[in-house]
Amino acid sequence: MSLRKWAAAAFCTLGLALGAAPADAQKAGGTFVYLVQPEPPSLASFLSTSGPIGLVAPKIYDGLFDYDNDLNIVPALAESYDVSEDGKTVTFSLRHGVNWHDGEPFTSADVQFTVMSVLKEVHPRGPNSFREVTSIDTPDDYTAVFNLANPAPYMLRALSGYESPMVPKHLLDGTDLRSSDLATNPVGTGAYKFVEWKKGQYIRLDKNENYWKAGLPYIERIVGRFIPDASTRTAAMENGEVMYGAYGAIPNIDAVRLRDMDGFSVTTDGYSMINPMALIEFNTTKAPFDNPEIRKAISLAIDREFLIQNIWFGYGKPATSALSTNFAPTGLYKAGLPNYPANADVAGAIAMLDAAGITPDANGIRATAVLDLIPYGEDWRRAGEYMKQAMSEIGISLEIRYEDVPTWLKRIYADYDFEMNINYFYQLPDPVLGVHRHYGTDQIRQGTHFVNSSRYSNPALDALLAAGAQEANATKRAEIYGEVQDILAEDMPVANLFEMQFLTVYNEKLKDHATSALGAYGPFDRVWLDE
Repeated sequence: MSLRKWAAAAFCTLGLALGAAPADAQKAGGTFVYLVQPEPPSLASFLSTSGPIGLVAPKIYDGLFDYDNDLNIVPALAESYDVSEDGKTVTFSLRHGVNWHDGEPFTSADVQFTVMSVLKEVHPRGPNSFREVTSIDTPDDYTAVFNLANPAPYMLRALSGYESPMVPKHLLDGTDLRSSDLATNPVGTGAYKFVEWKKGQYIRLDKNENYWKAGLPYIERIVGRFIPDASTRTAAMENGEVMYGAYGAIPNIDAVRLRDMDGFSVTTDGYSMINPMALIEFNTTKAPFDNPEIRKAISLAIDREFLIQNIWFGYGKPATSALSTNFAPTGLYKAGLPNYPANADVAGAIAMLDAAGITPDANGIRATAVLDLIPYGEDWRRAGEYMKQAMSEIGISLEIRYEDVPTWLKRIYADYDFEMNINYFYQLPDPVLGVHRHYGTDQIRQGTHFVNSSRYSNPALDALLAAGAQEANATKRAEIYGEVQDILAEDMPVANLFEMQFLTVYNEKLKDHATSALGAYGPFDRVWLDE
């Protein structure tokens, strides 16, 4: 069976499952209110992968594919695909009869423009996801032919509406992408149309009556509410004002309580595509963090198990490398690396600092720094307080800074005005998609969010990353990424803290909200209310 026929058959089977007419049990209509925490800085998901944007934009924008919870490809704007024998040509057959929310038809020209002029240019991860794409041919409105310099099988895992949203050429071509009106008034092909953004309160989306999936979506209106205070968010969940909170919107301390109450459930489903890792970014251009010894000492002094057990209530796994252990099945993860203790090695950290000549003053202070915190909720504030205490044990005095999302993003990724930053990154299904952007010299892209803010640059590592992206042999690829992890364990421009397990808290009246591997970053087109 040819690859094209195989893909078409698989798409047909999955498409019937996802696009079937509503069953008797599934009820159409209603308003679904969920938590968006914190308020997004914009809705330009083609510019930023900021988490709050992901909670809204994929309901408006589609990708070429979606993915089920086993990471199988599910058809979206592409109905099938064909990969050439040499892996250097990927042909997508696009869905007929799809319109943008303003009524204009979706065509292959939109795919070409999105990938070549938007995602490869201004998206945080697009330059890696589509690094091998040299051009896209559009022989007709429903065929897009990706021409690659080298095979890039990882690209097929980067085509969701969250990761690579298809955007309207007719509204963006010739404009300044970074100041586009679509940031506050998005136009997509997705299940819901943007209606209103009331700053500080909510975003409202209404059902797309002309959605290309017959019978979907079920919900008439979805409302993403912004509630800054954590206890108020939990109260809103308990009293039924909101029905769904993901990505820490309900702090773990409350989630573990709600899971034991009637009418509420907690799940870790819906996160299999993102592979999240909590971490510290160091500004390697500023003393004393230009010295890898202090970066490694800080990693040694962190009690990762304490963070997991006491702040995230047991949900997580200590980081042991620059790569998640979730890459172990593919052979890419390397175990046994130094400088990643599960429990704090304070004596080892002090000895490392002493050997490096980073000695304490008369007050016992070796270094002072500001620790910026990702502004996504109370768990991160508590992590910052822990870090302040832990670092004091090795003579590093920290000041905590917690700002709103736009200010934080600008400080870290535009101004580079930071020393240490607690954050989390998605490592995604392949290191090329989620890990390279931390470390590659070509990923020092000022003004682009969630890339190499450390401004770490190592030509030897750059060469390994390039080789790993192109290597087709699994054994050789594992060797390359083993070397990558060895270098990063010694240079430590980023100190991974723990592999995250996000919790979604939801009202049990809400059904079919975790059918996509993207979970809360999915389209919500099959969600329905059993009321």
